Amino acid sequence: MRYQLVLQLAADTLTDYDALVALESQLTDVLGNGAVDGHDMGSGQANIFIHTAGPADTFRQLVPVLERGGHISRVTAAYRRMDGDRYHVLWPENLSRQFSVT
Repeated sequence: MRYQLVLQLAADTLTDYDALVALESQLTDVLGNGAVDGHDMGSGQANIFIHTAGPADTFRQLVPVLERGGHISRVTAAYRRMDGDRYHVLWPENLSRQFSVT
């Protein structure tokens, strides 16, 4: 089964966009070409999209990159089945708001 893992951060400036592109490149270095499926930015948020067979395992693999870059406290990670609409939040644990990609 394939899933889409989304890493979401608050973002709304050109500096945020540059940081998003740099983070996407670092994630590609870890996961290899093909897993990272691009990014978008708008409505105050930035998203990096990742295709994976195991979203929790993939997120655990990316935690060191997020920690080194100072992103771990600002990121929300959620996944959905490729043929589904409902996102399931992995991080942060016990998130109280609904996750959505706008």
